[in-house]
Amino acid sequence: MASSKDRQRKLARAKLDRQMARRAAGLRRRRRIQAGVGAAAALVLIVVGSFWALGGFDRDPGEEQAGPPQVCTWTPQNAANNPSLKEVGTPSATDVPTTGTRPMTVTTNQGAPITVDLDLTNAPCAGASFAHLAGQGFFDNTTCHEITDEGALLCGDHSGTGAGGPSYTFFNENVPPLVSESPAPDAPPLYPAGTVALMGTPPGANGSQFLIFFQDYTTAEPMYPIVGRVTSGQDVVDTIGKMETVDNGLGAKVKPATDVLIQSLTVGEVTTAPPAPDLTDTPPATPPTASPSAAGQS
Repeated sequence: MASSKDRQRKLARAKLDRQMARRAAGLRRRRRIQAGVGAAAALVLIVVGSFWALGGFDRDPGEEQAGPPQVCTWTPQNAANNPSLKEVGTPSATDVPTTGTRPMTVTTNQGAPITVDLDLTNAPCAGASFAHLAGQGFFDNTTCHEITDEGALLCGDHSGTGAGGPSYTFFNENVPPLVSESPAPDAPPLYPAGTVALMGTPPGANGSQFLIFFQDYTTAEPMYPIVGRVTSGQDVVDTIGKMETVDNGLGAKVKPATDVLIQSLTVGEVTTAPPAPDLTDTPPATPPTASPSAAGQS
């Protein structure tokens, strides 16, 4: 029979074997973890190196996502809550011509068409808005609902109430500067006859309503952004300005007694001003030489 010392030795040996086995298993786990970490680090280095080689660090990632800069800001209006507004979407905010002019033709039932040059240099967003609305027939078969005290014909409200417009507004452009309380007697008017301007409701929130002045107008606090000039048909505007007016239903005697109907309003293509001649390559003028006959007479 084995002595107690032999049993103790066997138990100690078994315990040592178990400890050695656990240490070996732990060592194998650490080696596997280290190998995995090393492989992951190598993969990261490969990915970063490839990104660097392809120029990924050479530019701002935001540059690829940035689109063309916005020229105009169109503020949506809730047409569902205002029956005087008409849902028409919005014009482009980026693809907006910012130089030259654009012809606008207003055909009414009062005579020859009225043509206007829209000023795209000073009022590009107004030009974009007119083109957008005209393309949808927004102004067709609407009335010019007011002859204003400022001496202008007010048009562009499909509802005829003075509160109508599209389902967006945009900010002022090209408003004349404030004048002194005592302007010079020979100072030009801020709004000469033939000026086309916007009337926002409220001021600064422009939509579709526009003014065509039939007489000069100056004010100490200008608020109408100028968008163009009449190029033909001013006589028609002048004739309309002399019409009798009646109450507009709100107590103001400003409504034309005879309907002034816009049968159609169209906007043409952009026209750019011809470039100034380049004089840098012009050869110098050659002074005239005396003719043989003149030389013989001297």
